[in-house]
Amino acid sequence: MALTDISTPPGGLTAGTRQQAGPAHGAQRWTPRLWGVLAVLCIVLFLDGLDVSMVGVALPSIGAELGLSTTALQWIVNGYVLGYGGLLLLGGRTADLLGRRRVFLIALAVFAAASLVGGLVDNGALLIVTRFVKGLAAAFTAPTAMSILTTTFAEGPARNRALSIFTVFGASGYSSGLVLGGLLTSAGWRWTFLTPVPLALGALIAGLVLIPKDRQRAEGGHDLIGAATLTAGMLLAVYTVVSAPERGWLHPLTLGSVVLAAALLTAFVVTENRVAHPLIRLGILRIGKVVRANLSLVALFGSYLSFQFVMTLYLQDVLGWSPLQMALALLPAGVLVAVGSPFMGRLIDRYGTARLILASMLSLSLGYLWFVFTAGATPDYVVTVLPTMLLLGGGFAFGFSSIMAQATDGIDDSEQGLASGLVQTSGQVGAALVLAVVTALVSAGAVGEGAGDFSQFDPGVNLVTWIALAGLVLNVVPLARRYRALTR
Repeated sequence: MALTDISTPPGGLTAGTRQQAGPAHGAQRWTPRLWGVLAVLCIVLFLDGLDVSMVGVALPSIGAELGLSTTALQWIVNGYVLGYGGLLLLGGRTADLLGRRRVFLIALAVFAAASLVGGLVDNGALLIVTRFVKGLAAAFTAPTAMSILTTTFAEGPARNRALSIFTVFGASGYSSGLVLGGLLTSAGWRWTFLTPVPLALGALIAGLVLIPKDRQRAEGGHDLIGAATLTAGMLLAVYTVVSAPERGWLHPLTLGSVVLAAALLTAFVVTENRVAHPLIRLGILRIGKVVRANLSLVALFGSYLSFQFVMTLYLQDVLGWSPLQMALALLPAGVLVAVGSPFMGRLIDRYGTARLILASMLSLSLGYLWFVFTAGATPDYVVTVLPTMLLLGGGFAFGFSSIMAQATDGIDDSEQGLASGLVQTSGQVGAALVLAVVTALVSAGAVGEGAGDFSQFDPGVNLVTWIALAGLVLNVVPLARRYRALTR
């Protein structure tokens, strides 16, 4: 691949030999240009984290100024999730087929434009549209950035180090967004939309200069039926997940959407098994470690984002904390991820991804269990919330880089975009599904007995605890089998 030229001297590794020579390549000195490419990719991930957390803090102010109901406000978040989760798979594969650099830069330009428009509109519907467009752009930038990283850095120490640095910026973006969202919202919610614009434009200019042009692309690109059924099926599936709590899971429209989404995705699978050049090679789903990585990210994202949603509601709506107070309360988890992630590359090299993912699931499970057993009706911050956030931060620090490395490990360069898009789709759609169920459980608890203290949120926290425990079991079983095989 062209991107290996950044750190490989003339006459060095080629795309055909790079994977076999990974360790030697990983030991080479990183050139300033290579660092520059990594910086561009990290800025884009930083913007994704920054955007999600800043907008979440600003929602009450947006609703007050634009006169939006709670139902409408949720679509400022869900509109982004709809575009992002619905098109991630297509975004990753499109980068493989049309060129990673081209897709990455175009999507980044759209992201910057949507941010600018979102900060200027005075209409709630238009704001939601800009959020959908922004999510759509992120569906192309996120897997493309990941596939540029995994095809630039060879498997082994180089890629693990790059992934750990990449993770730091994602965690830093999210942590910074919590605090910045509280500060900027006090000056005006529009600044939460406008602040990412100069950063995105800077990354766009740097990407144009630093990221080399693609010389090779994956074969295929003629599967129009597959592209149409996948896009429609994923969009409808994500829409069904995020709209079901408001409409009702047994509402005819919800059930109809489920049936239609299933039919479209079934048609996609049938198409991919018959066409000469499928959009997505379904054989990737038969690789055990890839499937475990995808399910582990569902457990990680789904449980953590839902727990944060619960804590946001409790701290602001029940205890009356300000957005900045709430952000600072949840900040320790993000800080721990940012501090711990730089060391993950070396830990992956030494212990492997399987053990670190297991450590991640164990830390998550312990965090939720600690909260469940110590919270009571009014959780104490020092005794309950702070230890929980530290354990969750540890789970995220151990898990994110390890899961991403395992999801793309051993995958050919021509399918790195597909593998990246697949694991990120699992995380986003899985998180949306878990959050939808948690929202329904919390809403039902709010009208029940004990509303006003934490008891109304207990069902939601219990669900995320079981999800984390399922992720733990998923990763314990293969390691236990391997241990038994070695000791026989």
